[in-house]
Amino acid sequence: MAAGRYNRAVTDPGFRYDEVLDRLRTAYDGGAAMRDAEIKAGWKIVERAAFLARLREAGAARLLEIGAGTGQDSVFFRDNGLTVVATDLSPQMVARCRAKGLDAHVRDFLHLGFEPASFDAVYAVNCLLHVPTADLPTVLGAIRDVLVPGGLFFLGAYGGLGEEGIVDWDKHEPHRFFAWRSEEQMVEAARGYFEVVDSHRVPMADHEHHFHSLTLRRPAG
Repeated sequence: MAAGRYNRAVTDPGFRYDEVLDRLRTAYDGGAAMRDAEIKAGWKIVERAAFLARLREAGAARLLEIGAGTGQDSVFFRDNGLTVVATDLSPQMVARCRAKGLDAHVRDFLHLGFEPASFDAVYAVNCLLHVPTADLPTVLGAIRDVLVPGGLFFLGAYGGLGEEGIVDWDKHEPHRFFAWRSEEQMVEAARGYFEVVDSHRVPMADHEHHFHSLTLRRPAG
């Protein structure tokens, strides 16, 4: 993907999470109604069901979804017997979660606000791609800390070749920041904090990026 598609060069080291937060919040506040009406793709349903099966095998009871959007996945896990807490940085998204009866909170990845080891599982789909690479280790550490030892973390995100920037072709306003990491980059970052249970790629005919699916475990030690 050419660097010219970005508002800033992909090699610019200046991107930081606190720099892009307000832009992301405004964009997702404005897109909440559109996203609530979207029909979930079949491959996402398959990935979600596979993680639920792992949670049942592990005896997990309490799940945190970060970047929950309008709460469609949180509702799925709740309706399948889990106690679910949903977070999103967008107040409008959180309002839609609460309208579905979810325990939902306005939080960002660096300020989750939960006690250590509060959850048996964490679920995050296409939200950590909004975290600049410079801040990804800190975010992964924060997620690890809210998991119980041995807890499971599903990290799913569109991948790429390491491109990073604010896209000038985004359908949201203001345009959002994305970091499309390679599978190798994602696994390497994750291994600093988690054990890798599963890592695979989901091809998508209708999208220019593929999807990385990682199931991770907080080490028991």
